[in-house]
Amino acid sequence: MKRFVCCRFPKSIASFAVLSAMAMSVGAVADSPDAATKLGIAAQQPSSGPSVKVDEGFMVPYSLRIPGTDVEIEMVPIPGGTFLLGSPEDEADRNDDEGPQVEVIVDPMWVAKTETTWGQYREYMKLYAIFKEFEANGIRPVDDSNKIDAVTAPTELYDPSFTYEFGEQDDQPAVTITQYSAQQYSKWLSRLTGQQFRLPTEAEWEYAARGGTKTAYSFGDSADEIDDYAWSFNNATDGLGEVGTKKPNPFGLYDMHGNAAEWTMNQYTEDGYKVFAEKASATKTPLHATEVVVWPETSSPCVVRGGSFEMDPEALRSAARLASDDEPWKVDDPNFPRSPWWFTSDLARGVGFRLIRSYKPLDNELIGKFWEANAEDVKGDVESRMLGGRGGWGIIDPTLPAAIKALQKE
Repeated sequence: MKRFVCCRFPKSIASFAVLSAMAMSVGAVADSPDAATKLGIAAQQPSSGPSVKVDEGFMVPYSLRIPGTDVEIEMVPIPGGTFLLGSPEDEADRNDDEGPQVEVIVDPMWVAKTETTWGQYREYMKLYAIFKEFEANGIRPVDDSNKIDAVTAPTELYDPSFTYEFGEQDDQPAVTITQYSAQQYSKWLSRLTGQQFRLPTEAEWEYAARGGTKTAYSFGDSADEIDDYAWSFNNATDGLGEVGTKKPNPFGLYDMHGNAAEWTMNQYTEDGYKVFAEKASATKTPLHATEVVVWPETSSPCVVRGGSFEMDPEALRSAARLASDDEPWKVDDPNFPRSPWWFTSDLARGVGFRLIRSYKPLDNELIGKFWEANAEDVKGDVESRMLGGRGGWGIIDPTLPAAIKALQKE
């Protein structure tokens, strides 16, 4: 396997059983939006397993079945708190873009137990053909009155053999996925279920990855134990590993180090967190995790975290940052404009994502920034694709599974 080293960056708990009485596994949307937001909330604290005390009771683990499918996503509750974003100056293998450290407040949230897998992502991929059939038959048309509820669907892979060379099993991470595609996936799942899923900010991601630790890795400062916790260049001889097969971090999250590098919402800045450190110094108060965001103005560079199976251990540290780069990551895409949904080239074969869900849903204006393209070049590429008939889009709401079923019976 070819070795890739990114030039921008030179104790766990046992897994737990999801509590069936508390965790509320769902196979369809809750009866009302209010009921959907209460999934993962228990009135009483469970006798075992993780839980987070909140006003309504206790946040607990739960398993969400994607409506209309047998595919499940496991969510883990993470307590809120304050931490230092970035790495200290004396951390081994540290890069300048990992500082200065900034104190950040993070609210309670649920975080996906694993990276988004091919099994989960394929349900979204199927929408391209479905939306095309809807369009051909005049079903569920998208117009200005309902466009806010629509998502675009990823086109079919240009070269599946390349994307799938390192595996396409249901339990392997979905990769070669752009930030925009991950955003639309989270909107699709949110509109379908009534829960508010999204990508994390960079601060939220690092807080979850650290699991309450202050060391270079969630298991300590030395990489000696990295093979127990991560798929990296050291041990991923066959490519991507199945998710959840290594040890979890202290929050019970798997593959926060290695396997697939994971998208955040932040635009990459070479000077790290300088602007946020200056703001915190001026106000003399910690910043909130949803404020520590440089919203993307261009499609790249944006921040990818955690490192991948193609990278060395130092690139898998909790504070290590990877700057995305569309030009080399899409160099093999023959289309113009190049796909806003897919990458075609390395290092992107190790780039995926993980979902989070805030305990308190974000307001409409803010969640829109997480779900839709912020960068003008991405907006332009999407619009060009749609006008040229090379993209699919459709309305997402709880009635979609029934509409798909009816279409398939015709």
